[in-house]
Amino acid sequence: MYPALELLHAGSGAIAIDLLLPHRDIDLVLLDYHLPDINGLEVLRQMGRIQPSLVVLMISGSTTLQLISQSLNAGAAGFVTKSGNTDDLRQAIAQVLAGEIYIPQEVRSQAKTAAIATTAPLSKKQEQVLRLLMDGQTNREIAKALFVSEETIKTHVSAILRYFDAENRTQAVRAAVNYAYSTSA
Repeated sequence: MYPALELLHAGSGAIAIDLLLPHRDIDLVLLDYHLPDINGLEVLRQMGRIQPSLVVLMISGSTTLQLISQSLNAGAAGFVTKSGNTDDLRQAIAQVLAGEIYIPQEVRSQAKTAAIATTAPLSKKQEQVLRLLMDGQTNREIAKALFVSEETIKTHVSAILRYFDAENRTQAVRAAVNYAYSTSA
């Protein structure tokens, strides 16, 4: 059984920001990139100033590495497409609420290829680990997929974090997506 949910709806960016002020206990915001009054990125930035720990999942009909990169850099925890199915949205919500980043599958492949093609200092095994990190897999899942120990995966993840100058897996994935975008632009 699902817990009781309270849904709030805002027809514009200004209303969404106004709703956030009295509702500081919001767990998740689904934010459209294209709003009638304010760009979704600006709403995202303003929400971040009001409640820095707020989990925001950006939604758009447009799906480009640039748009996803801008959304993640502005503070979004993930990005979903309007053309995605219900299972994609459920997975995205579960991942971002678990503190992970969600990127649509169709963009993930493109970003992984671009990021890994230009990250020569990573070993082949580290490239494999990075691909699986970008898929949102845990160390245990990665170890199982690559037939190595979790300790080995931790070593590879540490190397990836150093390479991208990241403090955690989420920052490393963001950096990889940003790097992929910057090299494809």
